[in-house]
Amino acid sequence: MLIAITTFGASAEFRWGPTAGINISELYWKQKLVKTDLLTGPNVGVMGEIMIPGIGFGIDVALKYSMHGANVNFGDQYIWSSQGFGKEKVWFHTLQIPLNVRFKWTRMNGFEHYAAPFVYGGPVFNFNLSTTKLPIIEHPAGSVALQCGIGGEFFERYQLSAGYYWGVSYDIRTTQLDNFSARARGWQINVAVLF
Repeated sequence: MLIAITTFGASAEFRWGPTAGINISELYWKQKLVKTDLLTGPNVGVMGEIMIPGIGFGIDVALKYSMHGANVNFGDQYIWSSQGFGKEKVWFHTLQIPLNVRFKWTRMNGFEHYAAPFVYGGPVFNFNLSTTKLPIIEHPAGSVALQCGIGGEFFERYQLSAGYYWGVSYDIRTTQLDNFSARARGWQINVAVLF
């Protein structure tokens, strides 16, 4: 963002505002030893966007609280069912910082003042604030994911977007089986109001 501001100076347009949405997430394990199901959780925060006029390219960054996870059936394996564990909700409460490159169609003969589609993609940095307390799992302090998606801007202020993200580093691993870890994947649907 600083490079874009320095390079294009006063011509770059910076806006920011609140954003909120939902995560529809799941955990993908290295081996298929347990069954997992989707969980839906919220995300909320603030987002900033800087666009370079005339070419439609820009960068967006956000600071969000995000809650994602999965239903994990640890009871599928005797090592955990013998300890009384069955289908457990595994939640991650994270501080999330997505950083995206985006392209917005801004040359549509004036129609872009009412509706302008865009695409985006980039890394997501997650810092764990809290997780479900289960003695059979552990988690790192943070994780990295990649995301991409599409959206639309309406009346040059309101944005609606939907995207898919997939973990690059692991989010969780078990304490009793070596190398049994999982990465988060899922969908995000967000709305934002930029000023």
